[in-house]
Amino acid sequence: QVQLVESGGGLVQPGGSLRLSCAASGSIVRIGTMAWHRQPPGKQRELVAVISSTGTTNYADSVKGRFTISRDNAKNTVYLQMNSLKPEDAAVYYCYGGIQTIAGTNGYWGQGTQVSVSS
Repeated sequence: QVQLVESGGGLVQPGGSLRLSCAASGSIVRIGTMAWHRQPPGKQRELVAVISSTGTTNYADSVKGRFTISRDNAKNTVYLQMNSLKPEDAAVYYCYGGIQTIAGTNGYWGQGTQVSVSS
């Protein structure tokens, strides 16, 4: 019914940059808050950044000043620009969206995209 598909992950050296994308598709009436989470190996999933439907953003302290979340409502897509990457940023990154369909509003997750940071 609704799918979130992430892309843009990969291997980057410390100090490098990556841009993640997450495109929502399906029987969408409206997309509310969207967010990026990550799960490092052996650790719990954590919130990285969130953006409201009107563009208000919030970030985890660990990524403030380095990561930027944005969205293109016309394309039903949310982005995460990651700069000055550190080895501790390595994780599987998941997109999340609060999405309204004709059946109601639910939270949806993408399948995840791997980000590796290593020299």
